Amino acid sequence: MDKFFDYQRMDEVFSAAAAENRLQLFEYENYALLAASGAESVPYTRFIPRGERITEKALNAFEGNKVVLKIVSPSIVHKSDVGGVKVVEKTPGKVRSACRRMLDQVRKNFANFLLARPEQMPAEFKGMGVEELEKAVSAEIKGVLLCQFMPPDSEAFGNELLVSLRLTREFGMVITAGLGGTDTELYAERFRHGQAVVTASCEMVTGPEFFELFKKTIAYQKLAGLTRGGERLVSDDQLQECFTNFIAMGRHYSPLNPEAPYVIDELEVNPFAFTDYQMVPLDGLCRFHLPVKIAQPRSLERITKLLHPKSIGIIGASSSKVNFGRQILRNVIEAGYPPTEIKVVSPSAESIDNAPCVPDLKAMGKVDLFVIAVGADQVPDLIDNIVEGDHAESVILIPGGLGETPGTEERAAEIIEKIAQAHARPQGGPVFLGGNCMGVISHPGRLDTFFVPDISAPKDRSDRKRNVAMISQSGAFALVRTMKMVNGDPLYNITVGNQMDLTIGDFANTLADNDEIGVIGIYAEGFKNLDGLSLCRGIRKAVENGKEVVVYKAGRTPEGKLATSGHTASVAGDYAVCVSCLSQAGALVAEDFSEYDSLINLCSVFHEKKVGGNRVMGISSAGFEAVGLADHLKAEGTNLTLAKLSDQTREAIYELLKQNRLAGIVDVRNPMDLTPAANDKLHADTLETASRDEAVDGMIISYDTMAPATKDFPAPGTIEGYTDAPDSFSNLLVDLMARLEKPLVVFNDVGRVHEPLNAKLEKTGVPVFNTCGQAMVAMGRYMDYRLKVRKFRNK
Repeated sequence: MDKFFDYQRMDEVFSAAAAENRLQLFEYENYALLAASGAESVPYTRFIPRGERITEKALNAFEGNKVVLKIVSPSIVHKSDVGGVKVVEKTPGKVRSACRRMLDQVRKNFANFLLARPEQMPAEFKGMGVEELEKAVSAEIKGVLLCQFMPPDSEAFGNELLVSLRLTREFGMVITAGLGGTDTELYAERFRHGQAVVTASCEMVTGPEFFELFKKTIAYQKLAGLTRGGERLVSDDQLQECFTNFIAMGRHYSPLNPEAPYVIDELEVNPFAFTDYQMVPLDGLCRFHLPVKIAQPRSLERITKLLHPKSIGIIGASSSKVNFGRQILRNVIEAGYPPTEIKVVSPSAESIDNAPCVPDLKAMGKVDLFVIAVGADQVPDLIDNIVEGDHAESVILIPGGLGETPGTEERAAEIIEKIAQAHARPQGGPVFLGGNCMGVISHPGRLDTFFVPDISAPKDRSDRKRNVAMISQSGAFALVRTMKMVNGDPLYNITVGNQMDLTIGDFANTLADNDEIGVIGIYAEGFKNLDGLSLCRGIRKAVENGKEVVVYKAGRTPEGKLATSGHTASVAGDYAVCVSCLSQAGALVAEDFSEYDSLINLCSVFHEKKVGGNRVMGISSAGFEAVGLADHLKAEGTNLTLAKLSDQTREAIYELLKQNRLAGIVDVRNPMDLTPAANDKLHADTLETASRDEAVDGMIISYDTMAPATKDFPAPGTIEGYTDAPDSFSNLLVDLMARLEKPLVVFNDVGRVHEPLNAKLEKTGVPVFNTCGQAMVAMGRYMDYRLKVRKFRNK
């Protein structure tokens, strides 16, 4: 689509505004920009500067018998709110009269508008009284814009379109499209996420891909005439071309393009109206800035040294008490790292916990990993010494007080500057993890810098197979979530803290190529500049390499509606943009902590299972649970269907029922109520039989420990809290889960006294849910996700 672009003309539009010390285009300049991008239906306009007389000759250049008048001012964006838009008869007298009235009334209306909304007051107007404010507003009014009147084919709800670009700090340029018009914020607020508007990273999608996202919105349903009595207003090709053009502009006028003469902050058309299959922009804004140099990407090869260090140094370990540094030393040794390969910097001790001590950094020499566990006030000088003496390939900054609390910002800024200077050196300097972090647990690297003793948070230090890596901005999150994983501790558990150097995106991109990892779990609170985009790229690479990625993004605060003069930040706020970009990159975004736990466990357990569709077989021992299974097929975020069993499968299950004398009271159906008379083996055999049916993609079963025919039951008086037998369902299930090629989800909705049985299953790697609904929603989201990411792996 770039063949329609006239970048030279677009640059001229920006240059003309910049020459007037403006970093915002007027509406007619926006139309010129759109025309240069290949838009076909830009309305004819003529700018009438203030004081210039409107002539009949000028009016005759406009088709029809009406024109649109619009106020032109750099401060007045939403012109209709203050009487700055009017449709009038195309006669000199009517137009002149309307212009005089508009120029007189808009200054008062806009002044009152700002006084009623002080949070939207431009900085240059703050502190002004009414009269002074009216004069200032009036002085900024440049004139009136005459616009071609193009009545839309329909003024019904949903027949206007918003399309925009917005530069975000975290994800770079993003494109948004959806329901347009003056009520666009209301639509976005009232409709479920993704129904009114959709957003994506310009770097991560193409025009056709974004169009596929847009097709799921109500806006598309209306424009395509798919609603009752609806009429198509625009072709799919036109929409796709529009999105492709906006994405091309977003990539070209981006801080990521070193050749960009200008960078767009926001370009918004709201609305596009539709006349005779023409997409007509009726209003628009554009803010931009001159490009600034962005930091060059640094080498991340040293992350390998951090995760798999061949030599370790530690400073801050006390020889007389168990402080954070001493606990880290002990945990590293407990993780299997030879104490003789650790060098503890201590001017007074000879050894601590069998690890030799050295008096200073010079005596330590150079190590792959240096762990700093001293007070924050000592960190700046330490960094100077480490960098100057080239003492480490990588550094973990454990201390807090490095920017996360009031009063520590100056120290944090000093450290960040020191790190940047180190990276500017020819050898690049060490990479830094933290501060305010717990560091890393790396089973392959025999490393554990978490300063929590095992008695408080037991860690699994066995040699069991692990396929999960976790990246967390919070150390506590990493610790707590680990204890809820059914497949044991992650292979890597990485906490990034304040991200003073290494970021979430850095580790996601590094782990994406690690063949030992099948699942990556991420907890993010905030991103460094453009690191959201870096994370998206890491997620996409990981998914293309066959991995699953689960993300929880903290911070669902009200989006910054005042961050921009347009609508876009209101309808596609920071959290919504984040979820959209991460999801489209290939992540499974969890809604809450409980769902995060569920999804990371399902990904871990089912990573190598086959998921060919969303058809499920449900089995229970109670009728109400069978009903619940059916009721939750279409729960929010899920799209499960009941599998239609083949005749062969139905006959095989019927034979099982006959053998157990239940054929007369149990129907072979889906979902299936086996009744409390079904024993452990019948549950297992029915599951295995159903799993062989090609129409079944996954199974959900109630682990009903109240059924009298089963051999698992609570025994609160015992140490374990339950009683079982070798052939009980819980024991059969462990073997069955290992053999089945398809996902199997279990729920046990029978109360607190049965929880020890659930815990038993979880310890053996079987995820168990407390309710039918939780199991169905988790299964539905997981299976939908597996089907979705196939498109990235088939490219």
